[in-house]
Amino acid sequence: MEHLKTKIYISIFMYIKKIVLFIVALTIVAGGIFSYYVYNTILGANTDFSSNSIALNISKKDSPQDVLKKLKPFIKDIKSFDWLAKKKAYYSYIKPGHYILKKGDSNNDIITTLRSKNTPIKISFNNQERIENLAGRIAQQIDADSLELLTSFKNKQFLSKNNFTHATALSMYIPNSYEFFWNTSADGFRNRMLTEYNYFWNTSRKAKAKKIGLSPNEVYTLASIVHKETVKIDERPRVAGVYMNRLIKGIKLDADPTVIYTIKKSTNDWDRLIKRVLFKDLKLKHPYNTYQNKGLPPGPIAMPDISAINAVLNYEKHDYYYFVADIKNIGYHKFATSLKQHNRNSKNYHNWVNKQGILR
Repeated sequence: MEHLKTKIYISIFMYIKKIVLFIVALTIVAGGIFSYYVYNTILGANTDFSSNSIALNISKKDSPQDVLKKLKPFIKDIKSFDWLAKKKAYYSYIKPGHYILKKGDSNNDIITTLRSKNTPIKISFNNQERIENLAGRIAQQIDADSLELLTSFKNKQFLSKNNFTHATALSMYIPNSYEFFWNTSADGFRNRMLTEYNYFWNTSRKAKAKKIGLSPNEVYTLASIVHKETVKIDERPRVAGVYMNRLIKGIKLDADPTVIYTIKKSTNDWDRLIKRVLFKDLKLKHPYNTYQNKGLPPGPIAMPDISAINAVLNYEKHDYYYFVADIKNIGYHKFATSLKQHNRNSKNYHNWVNKQGILR
């Protein structure tokens, strides 16, 4: 009887042992699966793009849902990212910026990047006709919108403090490529451009401007006319020389680009394409029409590139007072020292224009 009991106890013990071992094994497997899931969620690759990297912009206005929406096209498992982002409290402080995600990044890598690796970008601008165009151009490249930028650019207190007016506000922006953080504010961009303006107008350039009797803003305004008159960089110092000769003699500049600007400004039609200035246009009464007013217009008629600014500062010394498009060397001009010579050149040009059927 005792022997039978012992057998039963042993059988029960073995049965319990098997159950315990099964539970232990199950726990180990479940733990392994869980550990693998956690490892995969945190450290496993979770990107879904073929290139080596992609850029992602996170705006100051983005909510957690906006971030997930932007990430979704580039992530295999957006739910696992969302889970880890919540665990790491990423959504409590979303940092705006320009971020580079690399192929093979884990959720942890992505969150680390979005938290601490805001990457600068290169922005550029040139050939902007007005301060409004500049605001629109910059808004395409950084987080600040065009209205914020324009409000900042036109701030009367800022302009007055730094010797600008509404008419000369564009003069502060020297066209070039600059490095910025994508999330730079409108005021931050404007203030940086003032720094760049002061850096550009160094002692040497200021001395050259003073020597020719112009302020930096006046140089910029004249450069804008030179820029519009000719696309040929090698010709710009000669064109600048014509206008300087006229300014020195007190003769009206008679610059066609200022007439085109006058037409656009007076009609508020900035998309209008004007290929030919008519004689009636020259009679338009407007501060920017240099056929009606002596000296420079109130401000720039466009954003000149640096070659045009340098062309004014280093204008060619000569005796030319007139020029007209050269029909035999397209893009360049024929220069004249006398009105008689100029009228002859001008007649040839207008005859050619009429043959081309260019009416406006």
